[in-house]
Amino acid sequence: MSKPRLPKGLYVITSPDYIEQGRLGNAVQHAIIGGARMVQYRDKSRDHGRRKHEAAQLRDICHDHDALFIINDDVRLAEEIGADGVHLGRDDWEIDAARKILGDSAIIGASCYNSLGFARRARDEGADYVAFGSFFASPTKGSAERVHIGILAEARAELDIHIVAIGGIMPENADKLIQAGADMIAACSGVFDHRDPQSAASHYATLFTRFRLG
Repeated sequence: MSKPRLPKGLYVITSPDYIEQGRLGNAVQHAIIGGARMVQYRDKSRDHGRRKHEAAQLRDICHDHDALFIINDDVRLAEEIGADGVHLGRDDWEIDAARKILGDSAIIGASCYNSLGFARRARDEGADYVAFGSFFASPTKGSAERVHIGILAEARAELDIHIVAIGGIMPENADKLIQAGADMIAACSGVFDHRDPQSAASHYATLFTRFRLG
């Protein structure tokens, strides 16, 4: 199996803080219809049975709509349900260990916060994309350190892998991040803390057609 090609565009991240139980699949489907190209399932609870059920449901929805499906942190769950890949934070699995379990065709992303050093190391260890942020105040991660937009231009000039911007990004502030070099904009509350996720997603997606093709 060959590795899926990473798209450019909107990358949505789920959260139980913004999506009522039982409405997850519907919300994600509408976000994809609105223009999301990649979906990350993020749920830190210990209810493995529910998480496995939800992840499998989202995998099917994503694949039915030609979107990629990523699991946050949990390499074993990603392997178990056949996700397209996994996103790893600073205190999660090592990239090479995740690669051994998920295989060469898996997409592995890494949170790099405000550090080009982390990004270089992640690239050298085989990450497919690196994520920088938080760029703005984020209701999802209120204590996250703020990152200067200049890091995107530096990363774009030096790295040859996908660059994701995350943290408090709304349609009204996303354009400058795209112009600075972000291949993808990650959004959680900006899409799912909205009664119409499809419309919310479309506002982000339109920015990519304005500044570059997805």
